[in-house]
Amino acid sequence: MAEKDIEDWRRRIDEIDRRLVELLNERSRCAIEIGHMKRSLGLPVYQPEREQEILANVEQLNHGPLADTAVRRLFERVIDEARSLERAARTEEGEATASGKGRNATEAAVPKKESNA
Repeated sequence: MAEKDIEDWRRRIDEIDRRLVELLNERSRCAIEIGHMKRSLGLPVYQPEREQEILANVEQLNHGPLADTAVRRLFERVIDEARSLERAARTEEGEATASGKGRNATEAAVPKKESNA
């Protein structure tokens, strides 16, 4: 019986992981669009005051069992990856504009995953 209970918990974790990946990708698409806006407005990718605001918000939302420091570390990594996507989108957008070739910068910033099919 205990084995079934472990498998039930693992299935639940798998489903949560699936939802997390969906949400992280949705968040990333938002960050890419913000990167486009920052570029057109002449704003830097790195805005430490906004990052501190995000970290403070997620710590305030945290009710455990994860410690605030753990949530902060996770979101520091999420923010770092979003910043990388913003930079990639800006670079691709600039290259596309310079060459006259228009590829959707959101698509350009998100690397395509190779299919195993």
